[in-house]
Amino acid sequence: MNTTELAAQEKIAALRGAIGRVVKGKDETIELAVVALIAEGHLLIEDVPGVGKTTLGHALARALACNFHRIQFTSDLLPSDVVGVSVFNPKQNEFEFKPGPIFSNIVLADEINRTTPKTQSALLEAMNENQVTIENTTYALPRPFMVLATQNPVEHHGTYPLPESQLDRFLMKIEVGYPNAEAEKEILHRYTNGNYHQTIQPVLTPADVLYLQDESRKVHINAKIVDYMIQVVHRTRNHPEIELGISPRGTVALFRTSQALAMVDGRNFVLPDDVKRAAAPVFGHRLALAKHGSKGSRSKDEVLEGILSEIKIPD
Repeated sequence: MNTTELAAQEKIAALRGAIGRVVKGKDETIELAVVALIAEGHLLIEDVPGVGKTTLGHALARALACNFHRIQFTSDLLPSDVVGVSVFNPKQNEFEFKPGPIFSNIVLADEINRTTPKTQSALLEAMNENQVTIENTTYALPRPFMVLATQNPVEHHGTYPLPESQLDRFLMKIEVGYPNAEAEKEILHRYTNGNYHQTIQPVLTPADVLYLQDESRKVHINAKIVDYMIQVVHRTRNHPEIELGISPRGTVALFRTSQALAMVDGRNFVLPDDVKRAAAPVFGHRLALAKHGSKGSRSKDEVLEGILSEIKIPD
């Protein structure tokens, strides 16, 4: 391992360690969150209330010495509350643009599915092109830029399902899940000592994040593995149990996530196992199953596992 690779691994270890001091017993979830950041993607964290979705988002944001803003999404939130608004300045006799909270390096969109589709759509251009257009003027967003969104499952009262176009902008969707017994003991111990809200010291600068993102793009993917990815993607488009397959944006997401997974694992090349591991968090929220109305219908995970098992793994 050369000096560059060592430097990258040290930064990744520092970031994972900082988050792990707050989010206990969730190494896999923390790793996927770090992978999303390195792959220059946006992350959707979905789970039931109270399991630490916002805590994870806060921990990742606070571990970076970047501009951070949290937006609490509610039913009365307006698009201008997110992207900003032009205000008339009587002294200058002209309108001035007042940037909204979207103009940050890390944006925590808390409970994103509690706001209306109109406000949700205000994020589309920002998440896809790192810019926003307001009144025919385009404003670039800072780099790095990442949206960390949390949401409760749509069957909970007062939520609006995210449209497919919005879901496709997220690199990955992950779940936090309930903590194990040891982690839950530590949560109770923090409450007992009155230090539940632990502070996190930033361990990476914006330059560090950009460095890791640039290095991840150098991770080699063999042509056979690229062909393997494309076979998996194309199978989702002609599978009898799938109504909506993976878009080209999803293919790119699988490619970049596989690179970032390999880098986090300390390698400068991608293995087929990286692709298989990335498939569920990258594809799960993008697939739409056909509605057969049968009690025996398989879940998305089961269908995806079937696709991965039927396509030959490259040598």
